Amino acid sequence: FFFFFFPRVLISEMWRFTAKTVRLASSHAHAARSRGHLNKILVANRGEIACRVLQSARRMGVRSVAVFSDPDRNAMHTQMADEAYHVGPAASAQSYLRGERIVEIALESGAEAIHPGYGFLSENADFAELCEKKGVIFIGPPASAIRDMGSKSESKNIMTASNVPVVKGYHGDDQSDERLRAEADAIGYPVMIKAVKGGGGKGMRIVREQGDFEEMLDSARNEARKSFGDDRVLVEKYIDRPRHIEVQVFADMHGNCVYLYERDCSVQRRHQKIIEEAPAPHLSEELRHSLGQAAVRAAKAVNYVGAGTVEFIFDTDTNEYYFMEMNTRLQVEHPVTEMITKTDLVEWQLRIAAGQPLPVTQEQIPLIGHSFEARIYAENPDSNFLPGSGPLLFMRVPEKAADVRVETGVRQGDVVSVHYDPMIAKLVVWAPDRERALAKLTSCLRQYNIAGLHTNIDFLTTLANHPEFVKGDVSTKFIEENKGDLLFSKNAKTPSVVAQAVLVALASEVPAATSTCDTHSPWAAREALRLADTLTRDVCFKIGDGDLTAHVTFHGKNKYTISYEGQEPFEVEGAVDADGNVRAQLLGRLYKTTSTVTDHEIHLFTDEGQFTVVMATPSYLADARTAAVGNAVIAPMNGKVEKVHVKVGDTVKPNQALVVMEAMKMELVLRSPRAGKVAQVNFKPGDLVDESSVIVKFEEEEESAPVKSA
Repeated sequence: FFFFFFPRVLISEMWRFTAKTVRLASSHAHAARSRGHLNKILVANRGEIACRVLQSARRMGVRSVAVFSDPDRNAMHTQMADEAYHVGPAASAQSYLRGERIVEIALESGAEAIHPGYGFLSENADFAELCEKKGVIFIGPPASAIRDMGSKSESKNIMTASNVPVVKGYHGDDQSDERLRAEADAIGYPVMIKAVKGGGGKGMRIVREQGDFEEMLDSARNEARKSFGDDRVLVEKYIDRPRHIEVQVFADMHGNCVYLYERDCSVQRRHQKIIEEAPAPHLSEELRHSLGQAAVRAAKAVNYVGAGTVEFIFDTDTNEYYFMEMNTRLQVEHPVTEMITKTDLVEWQLRIAAGQPLPVTQEQIPLIGHSFEARIYAENPDSNFLPGSGPLLFMRVPEKAADVRVETGVRQGDVVSVHYDPMIAKLVVWAPDRERALAKLTSCLRQYNIAGLHTNIDFLTTLANHPEFVKGDVSTKFIEENKGDLLFSKNAKTPSVVAQAVLVALASEVPAATSTCDTHSPWAAREALRLADTLTRDVCFKIGDGDLTAHVTFHGKNKYTISYEGQEPFEVEGAVDADGNVRAQLLGRLYKTTSTVTDHEIHLFTDEGQFTVVMATPSYLADARTAAVGNAVIAPMNGKVEKVHVKVGDTVKPNQALVVMEAMKMELVLRSPRAGKVAQVNFKPGDLVDESSVIVKFEEEEESAPVKSA
């Protein structure tokens, strides 16, 4: 009797508790909308967007609940919230995408509403419905609007019916290879293959020739399946030199809808935005109004509520625009809109979710000045913008002010994880006009100093100073068209860089750098060689791809003579303070630079960009490394092996696909650097690999260098 009775009683009590919790949550949500404000919210996200939402909630007096995965236990958003709950291990599918568990936490904590941020569950209609079913307010649009706009094909049909212009394309249900290829042929190349439920550049491929269609289709489907769990695609005409212009809209539950002007997001790499600005340059007031009205029609067509962004492709040849998609959430780049309209869009979200009407009418929304946002990523622009991961060993940011915002979810000492998006921060600036805003952006980028991993800061600085960008003459092909100007190797062996590296090395007494180059030399001791009344020392570095020996003579009172590699000796006067600030006077100029030392690396943050100087690797170590990975393909970054296309003994051709890796939600195809025979395959599908791990090794045929493939 006990063994049968006890479980039934326990289950019965559990059902009563769950039902009571749901009723309580439903009453909390109803009470929130009755009184017109929220008391407590859960933020179902991480990183900078979670911190952004938490800041507004705190300012409004709304209590907050965070969720965190294993690696985020001590993350900034976890520390900022009033309460925090563990949601699972590192993998998003087992943590931040666990919709049912997140709703359970909201119920347990007494949160009346859930803010999804962007990414993860923000555009998941099933999650929005689950919140409603459990009596928790979803801070976002109704599930029906998410579903309508989440399908690129259905949204195009709705837009056509609402008199919003759309690009010619195929959005049908027949997903056979034959039908898709036939539609692409009928549209005419180039065409764009897009994931039906895509976003952020995932599941998107450009096909320029008929013969490439099948390969691009397969790649787009694979990426769409991994990113969205849905491999359906649509095919559209590809406009060759478009601008990407989007309009911020906001709607309430009372039938009101407004637009808060537009943003230009044309400058992209891998179909992902890196610099946004508002308002868009070179738009007439008539065109600005037309775009805004079209965006409002789009939102009303799906009975939208909350913050949304209607994205348009703008043809620079014809000045015509076409609906691309609607993002049914707050966008990453929303701060530039806040800057020019003097609003807090997160506050608007919380108030509208509580049932309040929009605080202003269309006529009351100002457009003041100009704003830029630069996304600072852990990535290597010189390696096709491959995302990276690792520790933030040093981080110094611009001073924050009303016209300078640094939106981030990390601090010095934190780790950029391989499991999540590699964005470190958003730098947002405002000024009365575009010219002054751009000058402020450039200045602040130079003040943003990071050591420990590759970033795109130097690239962003170069881009912001490009003459065409300064003129506002941009398109989504801007980076591709100006690669030669934007992606180039800086000369690190200039007198200014070498002199400042010497000063930092001597000031910090890095053992590796302040000895002579020959560690077996009698002069390798800490004591330097004294000649007459001077002190002479050789300082050895590895700068860029080569080694460098600087011959340094110290004359006293911070004065030196330096020569290297045939460079005429030059006089230097300078010093480094306790904070790493370098002042160096040489060749008629005074240099002021920030520096830091991590292990045996010296990082210089100069007006010309960031330079990393290290002790040259001894030749015996370099030879050993080359032997270990010679005739091999190595991992370009940390990630997971998805597919292995070869086995030991296979003969491969140059550029043949060997292995498919997934990293930062991006698919990387590792290809053979030459013809050869496979000697080793060191990983299998599902294995996690570190950057520079040898993935495939070939039989020795001829001397060849290791290749990082992508």
